Amino acid sequence: MAQSGVQLDRETFSCSICLELLNDPVSLACGHNYCMDCIKTHWDGEGQKHVYSCPQCRQAFVTRPVLLKNTMLADLVEELKKTGLQAAPADHCYAGPEDVACDVCTGRKLKALKSCLVCVASYCEKHLQPHYDVAPLKKHKLVEPSKNLQENLCSRHNEVIKMFCRTDQQSICILCSMDEHKGHDTVSAEAERTERQRELNLGRLNIQQRIQDREKDVKVLQQEVEAINGSADKAVEHSEKTFAELIRLIQKRSSDVKQQVRSKQETEVSRVRDLQEKLEQEIAELKRKDAELKTLSHTEDHNQFLHNYTPLPPFRESTHSPSINIRPLRYFEDVTAAVSEAREKLQDVLRETGPNISETVSQVDVLLPQPEPKTRADFLRYSREITLDSNTAQEYIVLSEGESKATFVSQPQPYSSHPDRFTGHLQVLSKESLTGRRYWEVEWDGEGVVAVAYKNISRAWGECRFGHDDKSWGIFCDSYGYSFRYNSVRTPVSGPRSSRIGVYLDHSAGVLSFYSVSETKTLLHRVQTTFTQPLHAGLGFPGFLSTPFGSTVEFSKLK
Repeated sequence: MAQSGVQLDRETFSCSICLELLNDPVSLACGHNYCMDCIKTHWDGEGQKHVYSCPQCRQAFVTRPVLLKNTMLADLVEELKKTGLQAAPADHCYAGPEDVACDVCTGRKLKALKSCLVCVASYCEKHLQPHYDVAPLKKHKLVEPSKNLQENLCSRHNEVIKMFCRTDQQSICILCSMDEHKGHDTVSAEAERTERQRELNLGRLNIQQRIQDREKDVKVLQQEVEAINGSADKAVEHSEKTFAELIRLIQKRSSDVKQQVRSKQETEVSRVRDLQEKLEQEIAELKRKDAELKTLSHTEDHNQFLHNYTPLPPFRESTHSPSINIRPLRYFEDVTAAVSEAREKLQDVLRETGPNISETVSQVDVLLPQPEPKTRADFLRYSREITLDSNTAQEYIVLSEGESKATFVSQPQPYSSHPDRFTGHLQVLSKESLTGRRYWEVEWDGEGVVAVAYKNISRAWGECRFGHDDKSWGIFCDSYGYSFRYNSVRTPVSGPRSSRIGVYLDHSAGVLSFYSVSETKTLLHRVQTTFTQPLHAGLGFPGFLSTPFGSTVEFSKLK
């Protein structure tokens, strides 16, 4: 009971804000006491809202109370200090439902500071002190407070578990090792812990390394997200700008046509009205003359008639008479037909390019590149029809079979001049640009070249030959076998001869593979690079002197 009385005094003379003995105590009108500095600091915080209240009972004061030191209370506190009493432990020092309580404390228990594995008990700071002062207790194993200390006792022998049976993979006490675990592979718990700790550390190292690797991957993916967003924004901006320019061009052309038609309309209407006015004047003059002759014809006096009669001069053909037989004017109907033709051509272009644009968008893939196909069915998933662009064909090449076949002929063809046309080497590009994953096959007869190239490859003689610059890659096929060429470097290629070459492209992964296709598919050459532009399929012939007339290369129709 004396202990309880002392405890009450400690709590009574403690500040509820700092939880220490009162320092310069002050009393509020509600009866609660605080350190002068504590309540001032508390009210300084409340003062921003112009509200002052007791921290305990929450009684509010209209104005900030004037604080006066409670001398009687101050004297009592000083007297308590002289007797050696200290402030009661703060509430946060007592053990709560989730805390480990001191096993020695009576009444309201304090939080445990450590647990002893030998004593199988937990101690607060005060009751732990003997483990630091008493020699035998200093050897005990102290750990962080644990609620599971009873698990360190053997349920059978009520002894502290200090050993481990590797045979049964079980923690045991010393009596267990001499009883049911006799003859088993047993070691101290510390030794087993050391071994497993080593395994744990290795496991953690692996996990930490994996975390670092995954964090790098996450960083790369974040960069990819930023790159995707930036690239998509640029693509949308460019497409909007491009289509806006097309719309402006169409609107301007529409305005020009309208202006030309109206100008021509005004000219023709003016010309017709001038003619109409002249004819109307001539009609008026003829009517006046007819009226005079009619009056003269009714004169009864013969002498008067003869006196006034003047022979009519012969009528001249009117300079305007041919215009009376004007054919129906079809000038503006022809304009309508020309505009309709332009519309149809524009619709054809949009129909041809629209699917290619959509397919290009759908094939955007920024994740890890897909593995190359293995079976023919896998390759055919990426096959699309490819046609040749007649505006790029060299003049000794004839296109046929729906512009899918190129033939080397002895006479130049009457092609129109075009900036995309190859003027030197025997070759032609596809209409379609190639991105994403694509596969096609080419059949050759005689001699041939199977290639891919950027659209901006040179067209001039001596500069544009497939495989002789850094803008094209090609397989040359002739009676001697195959050779691969890029940037003027020739690489001999070995493989079974076949009249059909397969080409696989993974544009985003920078993969270009050529195959010999017969009963089986054999890789001839594989390129790993970075493609900076869309590619076009190319067909051609090695040269004027080496290639026999009639040699052909054509895109195979794949099913």
